[in-house]
Amino acid sequence: MTPTDPIDPQQPDAEPVPSSASPRPSDERDRRDQMDREPEEDRQFNTAEMMVGVAMMFVGFLNVLLSISGGFEINVVPLLLYFAGMAVWAHATIANLAIRYTVITVAVTFALGFFHYGEVLFWHKQVVFWATIAIVAYFMFQPALEKKKGDR
Repeated sequence: MTPTDPIDPQQPDAEPVPSSASPRPSDERDRRDQMDREPEEDRQFNTAEMMVGVAMMFVGFLNVLLSISGGFEINVVPLLLYFAGMAVWAHATIANLAIRYTVITVAVTFALGFFHYGEVLFWHKQVVFWATIAIVAYFMFQPALEKKKGDR
């Protein structure tokens, strides 16, 4: 038997399968199940990223807030945590790619700038504090996006 022969002579029941035949229903179900599982895994990863990013921002912001109210000095580690958390949070939540990567680039640039400078002045803490207040106020009053009927 040559590879181009559609029928095997030793199997009399075998029928030639045209190349445009539809897949078996079980294969179609398996493929649909796999497609349904992929977005669920992505959502779980995004949720984990959001939680880690917010936690890092909260720890960094808490140190900045306590140093402002207590009048003591901090090193650059809280600001590194804050901006790293902002980059992780932006990667998980911002849908527009241009805005997402702009926020990530700015956060990483600020973190590297503080790391290079090696010192946090009072006005640095004030800028981080009031910028965080503005960001939280913006997202607090931003309406939630409605999902389409096809989305889960």
